[in-house]
Amino acid sequence: MAVILKSIEEIKGFLKVLESGLRVGGGRDNLGLGEVENPILRHPITRWPYVPGSSIKGKLRALLELRDCPSTQSDGRPCVCGECDVCLLFGCADSKKSRSPTRLLFRDCQPTEETTALWMSLGIDSEVKNEIIVDRRSGFSSSRFTHRLAERLPAGSDFNFSFSLRIFDGDESARFFNYLADGLDLIEKDYLGAYGSRGFGHVKFTDENDRPLSALLRQMAGQLTFPKEGGL
Repeated sequence: MAVILKSIEEIKGFLKVLESGLRVGGGRDNLGLGEVENPILRHPITRWPYVPGSSIKGKLRALLELRDCPSTQSDGRPCVCGECDVCLLFGCADSKKSRSPTRLLFRDCQPTEETTALWMSLGIDSEVKNEIIVDRRSGFSSSRFTHRLAERLPAGSDFNFSFSLRIFDGDESARFFNYLADGLDLIEKDYLGAYGSRGFGHVKFTDENDRPLSALLRQMAGQLTFPKEGGL
């Protein structure tokens, strides 16, 4: 059966880092004197921090699988059924069971002009969070591996966010938009990036009018309209 591409829907908005910083690690081969051992990811040319699309796509898939995929809930692995909305949208983890091309494409999230201007005015584009390990018996810091330094994006930073949804002949696009809206809501209630249980990674997704992006997706699905006054 032929797979016919009908359209590609591009969704644009913003990824906003809320009250806590966001960490997406970049790794380091060699550690210089005074450098952080856990740096964030940076663009190789501009050197500005950014959020890779793969991090968002991976988190979105993982949360939807934990909610909807029995196989993932039992063994912790990506779904391989090839038939559920997760497999149709994100791709089947078993290529032999794949029934169609992946429908989702996420772009890397570069900082907005307002955010880079703010960073330049303050002379910072990240923060280093110093954590300690506390001995449960004494209440004091442990003598071994006491300090952990983690670089993260500061709260209040905004990033351009966009993804594309490929619609093929026979797809129920409204269902897909609603499903993706559910996924964005889950990330906002959970976290993005690393160290979420320690308070990192509280984010939200908005459209270009600063309204919830999940609401825009549901509007596109024909199930929600924004009020004329006040917004959401």
